[in-house]
Amino acid sequence: MRKMSTFVSYSLLLLLLATPFVASECTCDASDPGAVTQNKSLALKLKLIGLFAILFLSAAGVCLPLLGRRFERLQADKGIFFLIKAFAGGVILATGFVHVLVDAFDDLTSPCLDENPWGRFPFTGFIAMVAAITTLAIDSFALSYYENLYSEKQQPQPVADQENNIMAVHTHTSHVHPCGGSASSAQFELLKHKVVSQVLELGIVVHSVIIGISFGASQNPDTINPLIAALSFHQFFEGMGLGGCIFQANFDKCGTVIMILFFALTTPLGIVIGLIVSNTYDESSPRALMIQGVLNASSAGILIYMSLVDVLAPAFANPAVKKNLRLQSGGYVALLLGAGCMALMAKWA
Repeated sequence: MRKMSTFVSYSLLLLLLATPFVASECTCDASDPGAVTQNKSLALKLKLIGLFAILFLSAAGVCLPLLGRRFERLQADKGIFFLIKAFAGGVILATGFVHVLVDAFDDLTSPCLDENPWGRFPFTGFIAMVAAITTLAIDSFALSYYENLYSEKQQPQPVADQENNIMAVHTHTSHVHPCGGSASSAQFELLKHKVVSQVLELGIVVHSVIIGISFGASQNPDTINPLIAALSFHQFFEGMGLGGCIFQANFDKCGTVIMILFFALTTPLGIVIGLIVSNTYDESSPRALMIQGVLNASSAGILIYMSLVDVLAPAFANPAVKKNLRLQSGGYVALLLGAGCMALMAKWA
């Protein structure tokens, strides 16, 4: 699991290193300096308020599902946790479809980009598709690796005599069936949840950095003001979705803290970067549009795949849920409510 954590960390680092390359590029259409009233002093105050508000609500959102470790009613085998997970899955799904994918389409179909090749091929959908397939491959290979590693550790040790060999085989078959016995099945599920939560966080933080940079680079108070509330609630709901996955992954205290900080600090870090490059950064420059579009499309593919395949499908396929029509109906209500709340945020962010 350390290799997966290292992969996620390096991916975010590469994303941050790519940021300076979008800063010093000409715009495709010079704007009228008098068209927008800019108050840099007020804008800076609002951005600092937004930074702390987003930081607090991001942390609150991702920590909320983790309360299940303290309160019995929020445990993973309880109906209320299923409803929370359905709500969170709807949030992640709407984030991918309504926020991130739409931003990617806007970026990669901008008239600022050359007609050849950007106007001759639907790169947004293609990149999102490749990202989804790549996520499937990561899921598959990571789980296969850990499953095989776990199975090898459970092989019976050679014994000197036949009697001991019989006892060893009996002991082995009593406790270990690589994907069938209860102990190994639980272990496999736990590994799966760890992989899911880390890949999901990678998809979320990519978009979080981009929106943080855009927010931090903005100089228009009229634009910043509504974005504070919209992005705060955006991060809160998104954090709930990720927090549910982190809770099921059952990381140790250190791993849980790292996952929480990784999510909570990403958007504020993007805002800080935006503040630093605010005088040179132009999100409508061709280079910025290409980088943002590719990253957003990749993030959308990851989020859509993860929400449907790794969050919602297993939750609704649970036998306990399928046997309880009332709980199942409540899950769809929670799913639609989560998706609807996040979709509504697109009006302002």
